[in-house]
Amino acid sequence: MRIHSLPTQLINQIAAGEVVERPSSVIKELVENCFDAGASQVVIEIEQGGTRLIKIRDNGCGIVKEDLPLALSRHATSKISSLKDLEQVVSMGFRGEALPSISSVSRLTLISRISDADCAWRVSADGTEQNFDPQPDPHPQGTTIEARDLFYNTPARRKFLKTEKTEFAHIETLIKRMALSRFDIGFSLAHNQKEILKLKPAVTDSEQQQRIAGICGSAFIENSITIDFAASGLQLTGWVGLPTFSRSQQDMQFFYVNGRLVRDKLVSHAVKQAYQDVLFHGRHPVFVLYLTLDPALVDVNAHPAKLEVRFREGRLVHDFLFSALHRSLADLRPGHGATQQLHSESLPQTPAVSGVTNNWLTTAPIQEVEQCREQLPSDSVTKPRFDAKSSYRSSPPQQASLPLHVEEATQAYATLYPKRESIVQAAQLEAMPLGHAIAHLHNIYILSETPSGIILVDAHAAHERVTYERLKQQYQQGTVPSQPLLLPIKITVSAAEADLAEDQHAFFNTLGFEINRSGPETIVLRSIPVLLGNSDMETLIRDVLADLIEHGMSQRIQEKSNEILAKAACHGSVRAHRRLTVDEMNALLRDMEQTERIGQCNHGRPTWIALSTNDLDKFFLRGQ
Repeated sequence: MRIHSLPTQLINQIAAGEVVERPSSVIKELVENCFDAGASQVVIEIEQGGTRLIKIRDNGCGIVKEDLPLALSRHATSKISSLKDLEQVVSMGFRGEALPSISSVSRLTLISRISDADCAWRVSADGTEQNFDPQPDPHPQGTTIEARDLFYNTPARRKFLKTEKTEFAHIETLIKRMALSRFDIGFSLAHNQKEILKLKPAVTDSEQQQRIAGICGSAFIENSITIDFAASGLQLTGWVGLPTFSRSQQDMQFFYVNGRLVRDKLVSHAVKQAYQDVLFHGRHPVFVLYLTLDPALVDVNAHPAKLEVRFREGRLVHDFLFSALHRSLADLRPGHGATQQLHSESLPQTPAVSGVTNNWLTTAPIQEVEQCREQLPSDSVTKPRFDAKSSYRSSPPQQASLPLHVEEATQAYATLYPKRESIVQAAQLEAMPLGHAIAHLHNIYILSETPSGIILVDAHAAHERVTYERLKQQYQQGTVPSQPLLLPIKITVSAAEADLAEDQHAFFNTLGFEINRSGPETIVLRSIPVLLGNSDMETLIRDVLADLIEHGMSQRIQEKSNEILAKAACHGSVRAHRRLTVDEMNALLRDMEQTERIGQCNHGRPTWIALSTNDLDKFFLRGQ
C-alpha cells in the first residue's frame, strides 16, 4: 500500500492506547488538570465503575471561550512553549494529549468559565477535532468534564475492562493516592450517586495527619515517624512506618516527586536497602514520602502516562533517600517516641556501643551534682572528680577508678538539695526508658518496670541486635582484612563487565577484593575479604557487576558481610532458657538503650514491647 496520512480520530485513538488504559487512567489525567488549574475543590462522580460516566468538576481558573477548541486538540497546551520548559516541567500535565485522546474513545463534554466571564461555555468532542460550536452554560467558575460511555467505539478495548467493582476499586485507590499529594485541596468521590469519600482541605499538621489516618488507617500514624531531611538540594519529608508495622503487600507505599505520584525502581531499591536490616522476611514497609528537587534534575517525560520519572543524577538521589531513611530507622531506640520529628540538622551521629554506663547524668544538672559531691563530708568518699563525658569518678592515681553509681550520686544530690531531688530522679528515669529488670520469665523474657508501665524483652533477640551492631561497627571502622587465594579464580564475563571491573579496581580494593583483567572477557580474582572466605565468590562478583551496570551501585558485598556478621551475632548471643541475673538483665537493658535499630533483631522480629499502666488498668477494668 502507498504511504498515507491517518485520520485525526484514529491518531487520537492510538494515543489513547498509551494514555487511557482504564477508567482510572482518565480520572488521573483530568484530576491533574484540576491541580494545574489551581483548584481548591475537586468533585468526582462515577457511574458503573467509570464505563458509563466519569464527571469531574473543579473551581479552578477555567478556560477562556476561544481556547476551548484548542484544549480538545492534540499538542495544544498552556504549560510549555519551548524545549527549555520541557526540561524543567513544574505542572502535572504538559503534553496536550489527554483531552483529545479521551474524547476519541468516549462522548466528551467540556464546560468551563473564567472569573470575569458573563457565563460558561460548553463544547462536545468525538476525537475528530472538528465542528466545535461553543454554547453558553450557567456553570460557575471552574471546569467540568464529562466522559460518557468509555470505549463505546472501541469494543475490543472495552472487553479488557474488569468488573464494575474492580474498576471502581482502582479509581478509589487512585483518588486516595492523589489526595495525599495535595493536602490543600478538598476531594469528593461518589459512585452510582453514593458518596464514598469526602476530604476537606488539610492545612495544619494535625489535619494532614487526620487525612493520612483516614486513607492509611490510624494505626499507620501511631506506628510511624515523620521525616524532614535536606541535603544537596534535595528534600525528603513525610511519614515512614516502623519496621514492626509492615505489610505482606506493597499496597501502602506512596511516593511523590515534586507532588507527582510515581513508581520508580531507583526509589524502590533505596527504600528496600534502608529497611533490609530491620524488616521481617517477606514483609514490605509502609510510607508516605515526598521528594522535592529542582525540576531540571528530573525528567517527567519518560512515560506516556507520567507514572515513571528519570532522575538526571540517579546515584545522588538513591544515596540521599537511603541515607535519610537509614538514619531515621537507625535512631529508633527506647525513649524515642514513634512520632518524634527527625530533622536533618539534628540527626545524631552513630553512637559507640558500650557496656553499662550511667549516662543518665548527662541529662541531669551536672555541675550541681559535682558540687554536691565536693561538699560531702571528707570521710564519706575519697575526694572525687566527676567527668561528665565518661560518666566515671576518678580517684587518686594510686586507686582504681570506680563507676559513679546512680544510687550514690542521687543520695548525695538529695542530701544537699532535698527540694530538687525530683529533678535528679526525673533525669534518671528519663535516661532509662527500659526501666529496671525485676524478673526473667521462663528464662526467655525480661520483665522490666518503668514509671509508666512494664516492658517485656526477648533477651536473645535483643542481645543479638546489640552484638550485631557492635560487630558491624568494628568491621566498618577498620580496614577490611583481605586474604590471597591459593588458586586465583578466573571468571568469564561480558566485555562491558570486564571494562567495568577494570575501571572499578580501586572500589573493589577498598572492599578487600583484588581483581585484575586478563583478557577481553576475562577477569581474575586473586584476593577476597577474610569475612567472606566460605562464600560463592564467582556468583557474588557477577551479581555485583550486574548491579553496577544496572544501578551504578551495589550493596551485595555489604549485604553478604552483614549476613555473615548476623550469623555470628546470633550464635554469640544469649541463648534462650539461660537464666540471667538481675545485673545481667539490667546491663542488657542499658545496652539496648544505646543501640541502633534495637526495636528488631537481625531477622526483623520485635525485641521488646511496652504496656502502659493504662493498658494494664484496661485489662482489669480498673476505673470503669
